Amino acid sequence: VQLQASGGGLVQAGGSLRLSCAAPGQLFALNVMAWHRQAPGKERERVALIDSLSGGFKKYADSVKGRFTISRDNAKNTVYLQMNNLKPEDTGVYYCSRGVIPGPGDWGQGTQVTVSS
Repeated sequence: VQLQASGGGLVQAGGSLRLSCAAPGQLFALNVMAWHRQAPGKERERVALIDSLSGGFKKYADSVKGRFTISRDNAKNTVYLQMNNLKPEDTGVYYCSRGVIPGPGDWGQGTQVTVSS
């Protein structure tokens, strides 16, 4: 079942956005979840990952450390990405994924984030 990402938009540099990703299914809590982004003309890169269950382990790309925070609410089958102090280079389409090695059905449709300078 497709994941549903939302929360993107247009924001000025220094602003904040919170992305949400709803992942249907009874096994949500058992899945590693991640956020990725793809900037125009660039390959998709993973920006944040959170492990299963309590989400005690998190990993961030160096470019977003200290600015982005990934979290999860297993009761709502939702993973979040809080993005603060946004920069123009954060512009791109943000995708959520499910699992350690996401398959074709483990990706959200993407939400556009545009940061103006």
